[in-house]
Amino acid sequence: MEQPVFESVHYPAVCQECGAQLECCGVQALVDGRLRWDVESTCSACGFAVAVCGGDLPSERREQMLCEHGPAKLQVISPPANSVVIMRLLRAELGIDLVNAKAVLRRVLNGGHLGTLPEMELLARKLRASGIAAVATRS
Repeated sequence: MEQPVFESVHYPAVCQECGAQLECCGVQALVDGRLRWDVESTCSACGFAVAVCGGDLPSERREQMLCEHGPAKLQVISPPANSVVIMRLLRAELGIDLVNAKAVLRRVLNGGHLGTLPEMELLARKLRASGIAAVATRS
């Protein structure tokens, strides 16, 4: 079993019980072959606590994560002569059409496809499972 990969961010929010400002900790994790977004927060004013698990990463938190941790990139080691397997996987995983898959493929092969570390590691693992040597690295 492969190790989980995760990154976290902290951000302020308003307590839904008392209205005070509280600190949230959000974590994007790659666990058991799936990406998940978990958030925990506790209000120091009233003690209200909440944990929300398994959601989608909000775009503003993704941007915060990229700014704080820096982007990771997907690197294909020794690209195959025929890139059909890579394009098929990109289409399936990213939910994109053929035209966009070709553009993403170019970025992947040129080392320019960036994202959070868990996002890039998910794609790297899927590629490795398809017989293509790939890694997720920090830019």
